[in-house]
Amino acid sequence: MTRQRRLPARFWIEAALAAATGVLLVVTLISREWIELLTGWDPDRGSGALEWAIVILLAVTTAVFGLLARADWRRAAGRGRGWAAGSP
Repeated sequence: MTRQRRLPARFWIEAALAAATGVLLVVTLISREWIELLTGWDPDRGSGALEWAIVILLAVTTAVFGLLARADWRRAAGRGRGWAAGSP
């Protein structure tokens, strides 16, 4: 009989944010002009510097949320097994 893992709400929030920022990262890599298309505003006057800053920010944010969700996943997996927090 398999035991279901009870995941905290924080896991679902972190996983959803990781997915959302990951999608925005891919969209930004495919079409770096989405800010101009969406708003009509051209903050970097066509240089692309803002878009690359957004790509870097989204990549870091996706990684952070993904790692936080992974930690919650692992923490939930260790519950009830007598494992200490953080042990493999």
